[in-house]
Order: sequence, then C-alpha cells, then structure tokens
Amino acid sequence: MSTSVKTNYPALYTLIVVFFFWGFIAAGNNIFIPFCKDYFHLDQFQSQLIDFAFYTAYYIGALGLFAASNVKGKDLVTHWGYKRSIVYGLLFSTVGAVAMILAVEANVYYGMLLGLFAVALGFSLQQTAANPFAILLGDEKTGASRVNLGGGINSLGTTIGPLIVAFALFGTTAAVSNEQIQSLSLEKVVLLYVFVGLLFIGAAALFYFSKKLPEGKSTDPIEKAPKALNVLLIMTVLLLVCFSFVFATYRESAVIIDKNTLENNRVLWLSLAFIVIVGGLLFAYKKASAQPEGWGAMKYPQLVLGMLAIFMYVGVEVGIGSNLGELLKSSEFGGLSSSEIAPYISMYWGSMMIGRWAGAVSAFNLTKNKQLLLTIILPIIAFGIILTANTLAAYDMSHFYAFIVCVFIQIILIILTKNAPAKTLFAFSVFGIIALIVGLSTTGTIAIYAFLCGGLACSIMWPAIYNLSLMGLGKYTAQGSAFLVMMILGGGIIPPIQGKVADILGIHTSYIISLMCFVYLLIFAWLVVKILKKQHIVIE
Repeated sequence: MSTSVKTNYPALYTLIVVFFFWGFIAAGNNIFIPFCKDYFHLDQFQSQLIDFAFYTAYYIGALGLFAASNVKGKDLVTHWGYKRSIVYGLLFSTVGAVAMILAVEANVYYGMLLGLFAVALGFSLQQTAANPFAILLGDEKTGASRVNLGGGINSLGTTIGPLIVAFALFGTTAAVSNEQIQSLSLEKVVLLYVFVGLLFIGAAALFYFSKKLPEGKSTDPIEKAPKALNVLLIMTVLLLVCFSFVFATYRESAVIIDKNTLENNRVLWLSLAFIVIVGGLLFAYKKASAQPEGWGAMKYPQLVLGMLAIFMYVGVEVGIGSNLGELLKSSEFGGLSSSEIAPYISMYWGSMMIGRWAGAVSAFNLTKNKQLLLTIILPIIAFGIILTANTLAAYDMSHFYAFIVCVFIQIILIILTKNAPAKTLFAFSVFGIIALIVGLSTTGTIAIYAFLCGGLACSIMWPAIYNLSLMGLGKYTAQGSAFLVMMILGGGIIPPIQGKVADILGIHTSYIISLMCFVYLLIFAWLVVKILKKQHIVIE
C-alpha cells in the first residue's frame, strides 16, 4: 500500500525565491533589447545578442557541470547538495551583477552582454538544482505542480521586471523619442543592478542559514556517459565555429559593400547553428536507441526528444517576447516608441503567471471542488494583478480588458486536461499554433492579442515537458535535469534567428519561426506517450 509524502512547504516557499529572480531578469531583458537598439544604434539581430548572451550561458554552465561530473564519476550538484548548489549559483550571479554595473558605467554594450552572461551562468546552476529539488520536497506525483508553483512566482517576476527596468531606463511612462533615448543617463540601471546584486546575496544567506531546507545530497556514484559527452562537445565546437563566423561577419560589416551578402551570411551561420543542435540530438537519439551503453541519461529517447522540446519551448517563449517590442514599433501595430512597450511586455510575461498559478493548484491538498474553483479564480486574480501593477505605473490598460476572453479559453483548456502532462502539452501546443496563425494572418489589436496568447500557451508547458522527459530515468534523473537545462540554449539561438528573419522579411513575418517551434512541441507531445508506453510507463 503506497503512502503519500507530505510536502515540505517551508522549504518550498524558500526555494521559490530563486524562481522570482530568473523571471525578473529574463523579462527585463525584453525592455533592454529595444532600448539598446536605439541607444547603441543596433540592428534587430545585434539587439537580440542580449538573449544570445543570456541563454547561451545556461548551455555553457550546464555542460561544464556535466563534463566535470563525468570526469569525477559523481554528480557535482547532488554531491554539493541542492541547497549548497543554489547558494553557489546565487553568489556567481552576484559576480555577474557587479560586471553589469561596471559595463553600464563604462557605457559598453558588449560589456553588458558579458555581465548578463555571468548572471545567467549562476542561474544555470540554480536551475539545475532547483527543479529536481522542488520535486524532492514532496510526493513525486505532484512534482509538476510544485514546479508550476515556482513557475507562478517566476512569472510574478516577469510581470514586475519589465515595469521596473522601464522605469530605470526611461523614468517616465510618456513616449520618449529615439533622440531622447540616445541622451538618457544609465545611472538608474547601475542602481538597479546594485539592488539586484544585494538581493542575490540576501537570498544566498537565506538559503545557507535556513535549517528547514534539506541539503539534498547524494553520495551515489554516477555511471559515466562518455558518448553523450563526446556528442555534446562536438556540438559545442561546431556551435563556436558557427558563432565565430556570425560575429566575424559583424566585425567586418564596415568594409562589406554588398549588404545582402552580410545578411545572407548571418542567416546561413545562424541556421547552421540551429541544425547542429537538432542534428546532434537526433544523432544521439538514433545511436543511443541502437546501443544504449555509454550514453547515460541520453539512452532514454524521452529525454533526448525532451531536450529538443525544451530548446524549442524556450526559443518560442523568449522569441515572442523579445521581438514584441520591435513589432509594436511598426505602423501596423501602433507605431509605439521603446518607452511605451512595457505594459505589452508585462502582459506577455504576465500571461505566463496566469497559467502557472492555475497549474499550481494541485500542489496543495484540497478537495476537487476547491481545486476547480481556484483553477477558475486564480487566473482572473493574476490577470487583475497585471492590470493593477501597470495601472499603478501610470499606463493605460483599457485596451487589454478584452484579453480576459483569451484567459477564459486557457482556463477551459486547463480544466479539460486536468494537469495531465501529455494532454496539457498537446492541447497548449494546438492553442499556440492557432494563436500564431491568427497573429501572422492579421494586424492591429487582434494580432497583438494572438501573439500575447503565445504566452498563455507557453505558461504551463515547462513542467509538462520536464516531467515527461525525466519519467523512468531513475538514478539518471539529476543528469537528465542538467541536459534539459543545457537546452535553455534555445533562448539564445532562436530569437537571433527570428531577429535576422525580421531584418530581411519584416518583423511580422518573422513570427513564422515561433509557429514552427509550437509544431515540434505538438509532435513531441504525441511521440512521448508512445515512447513511455513501450517502457511500460502509463502516464494518463
């Protein structure tokens, strides 16, 4: 007879503090992107290097952890303990915040990219530890709900982040022209990152001295995965080659006469980087299926295809938001200035909060009727919080009121799928595909609502993909988690690809990249059920 495991709520509430930081910084980048484009005279591709620096760090950090663990024969995260790993990650992010302050003081764009890279390196360690830690803090069956709860707090950070960063940059909600942007002072950005750095230190102290947090240590040796490491290292070398050509093209752009050649070269090498990721993972999938020895966690097909799903998911989630500012600047979508887009970015990332709050309901021991009631009420409350926060920031939110209809569509989908991971991923992939088709086919308010629905569609996909990918991995779960965190790299590759497509075909048309990502997520949701059934794992 199975017994349910009680959730360690004090530990869980402490843990979700770091989820807030991830969201705050990531969504704030969506304000930095259009601002830096105007302030430093960049094109759309160059502005997207903010995402490239930030999300590539997740890949480098997680790969470094895996390589070191493979050499030592023990998983470093579980050897240190989840608690201490999060503390280390927070302290490293503090170093990144200091680097960001120095770069802003020097007014150097590439220095700012380096600072964001360092912040995200710390995040990669935090996230590698935090997600399995959340599952550890209670019954495994409700693990996705606890990850959703963390995601809900993460989304609170993504809702507030754009507003605070916009105030730090512009100091006003009124329209600011490009000429005025170029003369703005960055002193408030320095103060913002001083504050962020202090918060990182405070959170690290909270974790370190908290007696209610279990260490989350494991002394079990891990099976080395040399084949997986070799594939990942080869992929990394090929990616570095692709990126070196992308940036070499940029540095030489001043002496290249034919602009079309410049654009085509960038598209070519960015596309090759995308092919390296997809091709490398599919190669691993095929080889590991034929001979699983030496592949570690990657011998499980649900994980390899899940890695590609995380790559696409983060790519579409970040790509929609990062390019939204440029979309809103076009005449068909309002012709807004960089200083006026904050409420749209806030609503997009707030849409994540709307879904995740509803998805987190089952993390609590409530009756079915109460869970149903909260599933309906919490998204409406979250929507109200987004409106209120932006209204308090002096933005006119009346043009967002009708978006509640889209929120109700999401509530219906959550109720119908009952938090079952495969059904949830399938239904919300369809929702995202329909939303992107509508957005690509229309302009104005309808299209804006449709693209914002991309946020609603993405909102509860992460825990669904995460759970489906790690099902049945047993002792390989921590290693599998590190592999999934690597694929946050999608946020560093797909948005710049979309940015370059925007430079060539127009910002509106560029959203076809997001549509393609949702299509793969739909395919994964269908395939993973069949794969798990072959392993005698019935999920729903």
